[in-house]
Amino acid sequence: MKACSLSISELEAIARQGRRLIVQTVVHANGGHLGGPLSAFDILTALYFRILNIRPQEPDWPDRDRFILSKGHASIALYTILALRGYFSVEELSTFDAIDSRLQGHPDMTVTPGVDMSSGSLGLGFSAGIGIALGARLAAKTFKTWVMLGDGECNEGIVWEGAHVAQRYALDNLIAIVDHNGLQQFGWRGADGTDRLPPYLGSELKDRWAAFGWKVLETDGHDMAAVIDVLEAAREPGGRPVIVIAHTVKGKGVSFMEGNYLWHSRVPDDEEVAAALEELKDPVSVREEDRG
Repeated sequence: MKACSLSISELEAIARQGRRLIVQTVVHANGGHLGGPLSAFDILTALYFRILNIRPQEPDWPDRDRFILSKGHASIALYTILALRGYFSVEELSTFDAIDSRLQGHPDMTVTPGVDMSSGSLGLGFSAGIGIALGARLAAKTFKTWVMLGDGECNEGIVWEGAHVAQRYALDNLIAIVDHNGLQQFGWRGADGTDRLPPYLGSELKDRWAAFGWKVLETDGHDMAAVIDVLEAAREPGGRPVIVIAHTVKGKGVSFMEGNYLWHSRVPDDEEVAAALEELKDPVSVREEDRG
């Protein structure tokens, strides 16, 4: 089931609400990641409230679309969108990363409703998505498998091995999304002391995926209407896997975090929390009828 009735402005409001919850949750837990979850959240909002064929009240529905957060360290973004979509209560976010919580630092499919694959070691979630897509084909299932990777994750050799295999089997039921925020944990430190992307993770990233035989789409990952359009196009069958390169900003929504790799996993102090929440103020609540 998809919540197709939501307008672009309502989706943007949900994304704003989610970013506020991410900041509050990481502060409450005194640990977690901020930069990557904030950059990915517009895409996650579009997926869970417009694109994915899912039943939040029936998380194990066999014919649901699958979503894998391969960049598993950004788990708080996944938990937040699952909570907003109704898989569990928003209040449960306050247990994030606690020893007995269902919401661990990396997603665990054995305990958390809505998590289709455990992830954390970079690249392994992507490989699992390939296996799920292959299994769906063998079982004559029509659901789509979606996988989100980080651009830093594309350093991993397993990603490119998987890209080759997916193309070999023409897995057009597999859609990958790169959260291309241009920064990894410690930035891209060049010999001259400046932050910069390696060539294949900059403008040549799309060429590399294309060279592996994938259909390549690009979008502004923070333009909600554009994100929806490209994700709708991505799920159209075309005889080969699809990669969406979403150009995003690390720390999106909080000005002093944006484009700063130091906020990859730093917890803000009281003054920074107040400033961040001020920038993200007045989120509107998700209507109950749109959660189920």
